[in-house]
Amino acid sequence: MANMKLKRRKVIVTVVGLGYVGLPLAVLAHNKGYKVFGVAKDKKKINQLNKGINILPDNAELEKTIAKRPILASTSFEAVKKSDVVIVCVPTPVDKFYNPDLGPVKSATKGVAKYLKKGQLVIIESTINPGVCEEVVLPILEATGKRVGKDFYLAHCPERINPGDPKWRIGNIPRCVGAITKQGAQKAAKFYRSILDAEVRIMKSIKEAEATKIVENSFRDVNIAFVNELALSFDKLGIDLYDVLQGSATKPFAFMAHFPSIGVGGHCIPVDPYYLIERARLSGFDHKFLKLAREINNKMPYYCVKALQWNLNQLKMSMKGAHVGVLGLSYKANVGDIRESPSEKVIEYLHELGADVHVFDPYFPERNTEKTLDGCMVKVDAIILATNHKEFLEKITPAYIKKHKVKVVIDGKNALDKNGIVNKNILYKGVGR
Repeated sequence: MANMKLKRRKVIVTVVGLGYVGLPLAVLAHNKGYKVFGVAKDKKKINQLNKGINILPDNAELEKTIAKRPILASTSFEAVKKSDVVIVCVPTPVDKFYNPDLGPVKSATKGVAKYLKKGQLVIIESTINPGVCEEVVLPILEATGKRVGKDFYLAHCPERINPGDPKWRIGNIPRCVGAITKQGAQKAAKFYRSILDAEVRIMKSIKEAEATKIVENSFRDVNIAFVNELALSFDKLGIDLYDVLQGSATKPFAFMAHFPSIGVGGHCIPVDPYYLIERARLSGFDHKFLKLAREINNKMPYYCVKALQWNLNQLKMSMKGAHVGVLGLSYKANVGDIRESPSEKVIEYLHELGADVHVFDPYFPERNTEKTLDGCMVKVDAIILATNHKEFLEKITPAYIKKHKVKVVIDGKNALDKNGIVNKNILYKGVGR
């Protein structure tokens, strides 16, 4: 074992992009015995990391390791020239028109190409549509005069990470790898098997590897869109969809429960389908199903705001001038991650309708309009629960709502005590219930 560790220390890894994916990966590789360098654009974050300060919130395990300064971070790509493995973990966003933006991937690849060396294994972890490695990344690398399979290896291993999940951490989630060449795939698989306590599956091609992540998240998006559309339908039919789904979930086979909500957030599910939609369009195929799912899920923040407006009208109150509390900015419970969060659209719509918006999220003190939950509740006529943080669920009881004289509750996560709230003569509306 000691000899293995000593040998592995000679292998140098550089991780490009030190965000929610790259930083945990870099730390994991260090913990498994590799010498690790990190590259990122943000000088402030680089300085913090090099001082042993964690830049990702809500990760106590990561914080302890970062304090020991396990990686040397820089804004320069120079570490690439002494590395054996280079992993690109930069974001792949969409613009305001939902068009994929491969700018960060291209920029990172150009930085790597500048210092590309013989025998190097380059792995793209960023989520991309099928074809990007061969059509975008490879030409940039081969513009150096080096050839894949002869001078370097190019592989893809789509990232899998679930922020805030105590069970599925970066080190125990199974992964898929694919490469331009069989030897590249074997090398990539060998690397990931050395750092993961999980299965590593080699795909037949790099395109197949690229497609796995897109399919995973499109699957979730479509199923969420299905129950969100049912919510709209069951509102008209007077059926509590939440109860129906719990009943359906008693079937022990051929059913996987998904639940409606205020919207879909995070950097994957609301983004990844657009990459497949656009790439397929360029090849002459129209993904009608995926586009419809995106359309439905994008409308859910508006659905919740309109539900609030309707309930205020029942009390002969106008949205204009109403004091509305938006509880939660994170896209999911118990994490400080606002990427693609439905809350931002909710707040935007409320402002457009003239509401006086009060915001509180314990994970984003710098974005809050109020310092505490109590301070928010005491000022508002109505609340929209946008994130089901544990702190909210423990404190926002029917009695607590009544005490603060809140008149309307829009439960965007179907997480509050519906019957208890209604019994306090407070108007309640969940998503599909």
